[in-house]
Amino acid sequence: MSRIELIGISGTAFTAEQWPLLRRCAAIVASRRHRFLVAGLPQPVIDITPVAAMLDKVAEVLASGDVAILASGDPLFYGIGRTLIDRFGPERLTVRPALSAMQLACARFRIPWDDLALLSVHGRSSDNLPGSVLRHQRAMLFTDGRNSPDRVAAELLAALTACEDTERLGAIRVRVAENLGLGDERLTGGGLAEIAARTFGPLNMMLIEQSLPPAVVPFGLREDEIAHSRGLITKDEVRAATLHRLRLPATGVFWDIGGGSGSISLEASRLCPELAIRIVEKKPEEQANIRANIRRFGAYSIALVCGQAPEVLAGLPAPDCVFIGGSGQRLEAIIAAAADRLADGGRIVINAVLKQTETIALACLERLGLRVSASTLAVSRRPASGGDIRTFNPITLITGDK
Repeated sequence: MSRIELIGISGTAFTAEQWPLLRRCAAIVASRRHRFLVAGLPQPVIDITPVAAMLDKVAEVLASGDVAILASGDPLFYGIGRTLIDRFGPERLTVRPALSAMQLACARFRIPWDDLALLSVHGRSSDNLPGSVLRHQRAMLFTDGRNSPDRVAAELLAALTACEDTERLGAIRVRVAENLGLGDERLTGGGLAEIAARTFGPLNMMLIEQSLPPAVVPFGLREDEIAHSRGLITKDEVRAATLHRLRLPATGVFWDIGGGSGSISLEASRLCPELAIRIVEKKPEEQANIRANIRRFGAYSIALVCGQAPEVLAGLPAPDCVFIGGSGQRLEAIIAAAADRLADGGRIVINAVLKQTETIALACLERLGLRVSASTLAVSRRPASGGDIRTFNPITLITGDK
């Protein structure tokens, strides 16, 4: 059975062991930047992109001979290796890795990497880049020409500036290793603003370090730990029940509409750190509370959207889950807008204090064809000293499943 020789490339020349492998192959797969390495060989060279077409050509060649595929560094580390294994099976491949770009970058920066968070934005889009990166004290990013270090730095800078987190801004240092192992290799360092102002080629590793450790707060924040106004905050017991009803996905997008202090979103950001959270709030006082809470708990998966629903919802990424805690007498329009954008299998949860709110929410969700359920929660608290019992107004938790 013919085989695939998956050869990692580090530097600008083949090793003595690699040449015999190449000469016996019927074809070679290479990117444009690796073509010069095989210019003197007689075999046909297949472009590595587009990947789907490359895989089909490799399958054709394998009918009559072996194929060599050249890949940068370690092809099993955010490389083409996974795709080849999925298509041809692991038994068809021999993998010969070189040093990965991550290893080379850490060597250049002279840092250990066994405790690094390793993230990739290469060929990917993210609604939660600040949340993914800033929850780690040290993170190494694989970047590309679109998600370049300057754009990543600009997005992190914008998120921190929006929440007025000058302390964390000053605590972040960025280093970029560009064109590793090539003749024009370059190392660059600076703060987020400095990196955002520069331009970089497409081949980079980006190290982001914080001298200020990210906040680590387990689920179960108390009301007195969260900045809020005049007692207007979802009570601890109701918050826990609401999060249970939300059944938050690990990834995707969560809308928190009428967020108030942001207590639901704060808990959600800790439970599901890769979930992109958009919290909509129209009141300046509550917006200030939300910013303070994001800063305090390092909850940068939360992005504050200042404005009134449903108008501002059109500019947000489509949600997988929605919580409506406040509606400003526009509940029907908000539910309709949320349900229209909600992903299949998504869920809307509404907390109703007033009977009128409950009636409107139930009727609207049913009219829109969602599967509806509801339960009412009554909270009473007794002080540890055995004082008077304090009873709060009951809350009806209404769920609509799409």
